Amino acid sequence: MPITKLEQMLDQLKGKSKKRLVAAFANDSHTICAVYNGVKIGIIDGILVGDEKIIKETCARENIPTSAFRIVNEPNELKAAALSVDLINRGEGDFLMKGLLSTDKYMRAILNKECGLMNPGTVLSHVTVVEPKSYPKLLIVGDVAIIPLPDLNQKIAIANYLIKTAHSLGIAKPKLGILSASEQTMPKLPSSADAAIICKMAERGQIAGAIVDGPLGMDLMIDPESAKIKGLKSEICGDADCILFPNIEAGNTFYKTMTKLCGAELGAIVMGARVPAVLSSRGDSEQVKLYSIALAALGCN
Repeated sequence: MPITKLEQMLDQLKGKSKKRLVAAFANDSHTICAVYNGVKIGIIDGILVGDEKIIKETCARENIPTSAFRIVNEPNELKAAALSVDLINRGEGDFLMKGLLSTDKYMRAILNKECGLMNPGTVLSHVTVVEPKSYPKLLIVGDVAIIPLPDLNQKIAIANYLIKTAHSLGIAKPKLGILSASEQTMPKLPSSADAAIICKMAERGQIAGAIVDGPLGMDLMIDPESAKIKGLKSEICGDADCILFPNIEAGNTFYKTMTKLCGAELGAIVMGARVPAVLSSRGDSEQVKLYSIALAALGCN
């Protein structure tokens, strides 16, 4: 059965072999508490890389037993990020998580050409799974955080990451909509022209595992009444599982509107590296971080 609520990811992981999470510079209570919650419910084993003294003090304040984790002492945040990546490369962890360090330092460790987590030619992209309060299922969207203006090849990579994520959530044939300002194909509008090309590629099997349509406006993807009024017939209309954004402005605005105005919950990971990488904001709640951990663990299976 497909997962339709973020909470269901936790149930899906219970009883499966636990994945090993490596948290880079895990000096903050939100990260430690989120990892501990994952350990406590039995979906992961946790490795905390950071300042051991601060980690133990934080655990004491939160009444968390330090025995729940493996703690690797590295007080310097850049070295902690590099060491966390090294643990993954040595086979001691299955996926990565950002702790109390800035995104650029976290990404620098992942992207390091000599000892990072990237294979040549791969595209790194951010995938978010949102649980809207007024939509009957999850929405898997990208990119909202990493690629400012994806070109056609990057959009193809994003499409494949969205589809792969949907499959990990039990959606056998996800419906992927490619966003533009209108459902009319307009060659002079890059988002529209790229959408038409990607749809033709999907039609010919070059992008597999999903039903793909675009260009489509947001209203058509999520509202069947809008499609009915406009007379557009598409399997995507009113029933999208995935949305591919044309640029970071569109994606990031959607992300923040859903969370700040609409109160939606979410989980988010970075894909394209050799393992999933949790990239939630330092200000995200423990719940968001737990859902992101679960999403990454599902992506390891």
